[in-house]
Amino acid sequence: MALHGGALRLNLLIRSRFLYKSNSFIGVRSLSEKVSSKPDSSSAPETAPDHLIYTQEHFALKDSLRKIIDQEINPHVDQWEAEGKFPAHKVFKILGNAGFLGVNKPVEYGGLGLDFSYSVAVSEELGNIRCGGVPMAIGVQTDMATPALARFGSSELKEEFLLPSIMGDKVACLGVSEVGAGSDVSSIVTKAVKKGDEYVINGGKMWTTNGTQADWMCLLANTSDGPPHRNKSLICMPMNLPGIHIARTIDKLGMWSSDTAQVYFDDVRVPCKNIIGQEGMGFTYQMLQFQEERLWAVANIVTTMDIIIQETIQYTRQRKIFKQPVLYHQTVHFRLAELQTEVELLRSLLHRSTALFIKGNDVTKLASMAKLKAGRLARELSDSCLQFWGGMGFTSDVLVSRFYRDSRLLSIGGGADEVMLGIISKYMDTLPKN
Repeated sequence: MALHGGALRLNLLIRSRFLYKSNSFIGVRSLSEKVSSKPDSSSAPETAPDHLIYTQEHFALKDSLRKIIDQEINPHVDQWEAEGKFPAHKVFKILGNAGFLGVNKPVEYGGLGLDFSYSVAVSEELGNIRCGGVPMAIGVQTDMATPALARFGSSELKEEFLLPSIMGDKVACLGVSEVGAGSDVSSIVTKAVKKGDEYVINGGKMWTTNGTQADWMCLLANTSDGPPHRNKSLICMPMNLPGIHIARTIDKLGMWSSDTAQVYFDDVRVPCKNIIGQEGMGFTYQMLQFQEERLWAVANIVTTMDIIIQETIQYTRQRKIFKQPVLYHQTVHFRLAELQTEVELLRSLLHRSTALFIKGNDVTKLASMAKLKAGRLARELSDSCLQFWGGMGFTSDVLVSRFYRDSRLLSIGGGADEVMLGIISKYMDTLPKN
C-alpha cells in the first residue's frame, strides 16, 4: 500500500499514540496540521504481521477511536436507548473534531484522504459501541449519505454540505426509501420538478435514520418522466426549508437510540445547483453508495458478533446447570465454535472485498454476498447465544438481547436478503431472461 499524505499523518500518530485527555482529543486532525503531506517512502509502515490489509496506522486509528467510545459514548448508551434518541450533534462533533467522520474523504474538505480500508477499520471499531443505533447513525453520516457528494458533487456543494458533515457541524440523513419503495429503489415516486432555477419537490421518505435531527438530506427523487433507472437525481436538501414536515418518529423493534423519521415534502423549493453530479444519474450514484454502505454494515456487525460470543462464553462458564458450567456441555461449546468459524469466514470475505474495492474494482457481487451472509449470521448467532443465556437472555439487562433486536435490521435495511440474492444471481448470469 503506497504511503500518501494521509498515511504519513497517521504514521506520526503511531508515535504519539493519539493523546487523549478527558473531553479533549489531540488526534488525527490537529496532528495532521503539523506534518507535511509530501510522501516519504522511507517512512512507509510495514503491514501489521497479524493482518492481511491493515497497517500499523489502521490499528492506531482504531485504538484512538476506542478511547472515545469508552469515555464519550458507551457510558451513555443505556440512557440514550431509554430516551429513544442520542444527541447526534454532540457525538458527531466529538468524532468530527477527532477526524473520524471523513477518513476517506478529500483533505480539502476536512477529510483525511485515506482509502476505504480505513473506513472499514473505523466501522469495525464502532462495533464496540454497546448498541446498534448509534453506530448506524454514524455510518449514515460517513458512508451512506456522503459518498456520492464527495465523488460527484460540485466544489460549492462540498463546501456547504460535505465539509460541515465531516467536521461534525451538520448531521446528514439519506432519503431513498418510501412507503411503497424500499429495496426496490427504482419505484420511488417523490418528484422534483424544475421551475426556473429551482426544483419543486413533492412526496415523502420513510425509515429516515437521523431524520428528526438532520440538517440536510441526500435526497433521491425523480427529476424527469424517463426510464426509472435514468430519471432520478441525488439532491442536497437542507432540512429547515418550508414544506418539509417530520410526520412522526417511528417506534421500532430495535435500534432504539437512533431516531427514525417519516418525512413529507410539500412544494419544497431547492436550488437546481444542489443536484449532485449529473441530472438523471441519481440511481447509478445511489447504487455506488450502496457498495460502501453494505461493506460498512458488515464491518460494523462483525466486531459486535465477536463481543456477543465472548460475553456468552464468560456467562456460560459461570452459570451452572446439572452441576457443571453450561459451557462444558458439548452442544454449547461446539455451537460457539461453529459460530466463531462463520464470523471468521465473513471477516475474510469483508477484507477481500475491501482490498479489491480500494483498487478500483466493482465489488457489488462480493459486497452483496457479505451483506447477505452478515444478516443471516447475525440472526443465527443472536438466537443461539441468547438461548445459552437462558432467562437472562430474555431481559433487557444484557447485550445479547439488545443485539437480538438491533441486528434483525441487517437483513432488511440497505437492500433486503432477497434483493442481495437477486444481485448475486444477476452477476452469476442465472436470472431468467425476460
